[in-house]
Amino acid sequence: MKKRKIVVFGPGPKFKGGIANYTLSLAKSLDAIEDVEVTIISWTQQYPFFIPRDFIDKSSKSDPLAGTNIKVSYLTNYNNPFTWNETVNQILKINPDKIIIQWAIALQGLPLGYITKKLKSKIRGEIIFDLHVVAQKEPSTIDKFFINYGLKNSHSYIVHSYKTYDELRSVFPTTDFYIDETGKRSGDKRKSVIKLYHPIYDMFKPDPNFNIEKVKVELNLKKHVFLFFGFIREYKGLHNVIKAFAQLQKERNDVSLLIVGESFWNTLASNKLSTKIKNAIFDTAKKIAFKKSDKERDYQPLDLIDELGIKENITLVNEYVPNNEVQKYFQVSDCNILFYLTATPSGVESIAYNFNLPSLATKVGHFPETIKDGFNGYLAEPDNIDSMVEVMQKFIASPIPRENVASSAKNLSWENYAKAILSE
Repeated sequence: MKKRKIVVFGPGPKFKGGIANYTLSLAKSLDAIEDVEVTIISWTQQYPFFIPRDFIDKSSKSDPLAGTNIKVSYLTNYNNPFTWNETVNQILKINPDKIIIQWAIALQGLPLGYITKKLKSKIRGEIIFDLHVVAQKEPSTIDKFFINYGLKNSHSYIVHSYKTYDELRSVFPTTDFYIDETGKRSGDKRKSVIKLYHPIYDMFKPDPNFNIEKVKVELNLKKHVFLFFGFIREYKGLHNVIKAFAQLQKERNDVSLLIVGESFWNTLASNKLSTKIKNAIFDTAKKIAFKKSDKERDYQPLDLIDELGIKENITLVNEYVPNNEVQKYFQVSDCNILFYLTATPSGVESIAYNFNLPSLATKVGHFPETIKDGFNGYLAEPDNIDSMVEVMQKFIASPIPRENVASSAKNLSWENYAKAILSE
C-alpha cells in the first residue's frame, strides 16, 4: 500500500505552549491512520532573536513521540533565511501529498510566506494553513502585510470558528471562498476553507486513582475551586478574574481561586546582560511597530492579590507546568475560568473537555459557539465584573452536569479532524 506523505509544520515537541501541543497532537492523529506517513518540520527559533522570552520546554521529561512513527526535523530559524531555503528543499525531498502549516501569529508571515511561495510553484501537494487566529490579539502596524504575505500562497485553509473565517475574508476581500464542515474541497477555482473545531487534546487524561480531597488539602483549596490555567497574558483577562473572585469571596468563605500558569514575559533572568539587550531592542521595536496602547509586558495582574487582600483564598502556581502534571489541577477544580477580553478557539477550553470540566467564559470570540449558557458552562458579559460574579454564583447554585460537558465534547475528536484534512 502506497503511503500518503504528510508534512505538519509548526513548533515541535521541545517547545512550550498550546501550538506545540497542537502540532504534536495533529501529527499523532495522522500517524494513527494506517496508510499515512508523517513528518514534523519544526522551527528552531520561531521569532526574532530579540524577543525576551524562553520558548523551550525544559520541564517535561517523557518522550511525547514514543510509540509513533513520526519523524521530526528541527530546521527553520526565523533569523536565518538560509534555513528557509533548507526547509523548502527538505519538503520538496519528502514530496508530501499535504503540508499543514500552523498559523498563530502574523510575525511568522515573513518566513512562511517565503517558504510557501517557493513550494507552490514546485510541489504537487496541497498547502493548507491551519488558522488558530488571523487577526492578532496585540495588533501592530505591520500585521496586515505579514498576514497577507504569509497566507496568500495557500491552496486551502482550516478554521476552528466562523469568527476566524470572517477574519480571513476581511484579509482577502476579493477572494472567492468555498467553506465546508466535512473536509470537502471546492473542486474549482474557489479557495477551500474547512470549518472544523479545536479538537480535544488526547495527551491530557484524568488519573482514575487520583485522590482529589488529599490534593485539595495540599494545595490549601476550599470546597468550590475555580481554575485559571495557562500563560498569563492580558487578553486572557486574569485581572478581571481576580477582581470578580474578590467580590465572590466577600460573600462566601468556601471558595478558592487556583491560578496555574507562567507569566508570559517573565521567563528570562532580568539581571543577565543578554536579557537587558533583548529588552532594549524589543522595546524599541515595539515603539516602532505596535500601537501606543500596547502595554502587554507591563501587565502584572498578580499584584491584585495583595492589593485586594485575598491571598488566603488563592493558590498560585506561577510557573510552566509540564504536561504530565496538568491533570492534577483540572481534577481538583470544579470549573474552568475563561473571562477573556478577546478569544480564538482555546486550548485551555479543549483541555477542560478532557476532564468534563465546565467552563465559565465571556461572550467574546468563538466562546458563544462552543459554550452553551446553562448547558456545558455559563457566559458572562465581557469586561463586566458584576456579570462575572453572577455566573460564578450561578455555577455554585446550579452546577453544570459533567455529562453535559462530555456530550459537548463527543464530536471534537482528533480522528474526525484528521479525516477531514485528508478528504479531497
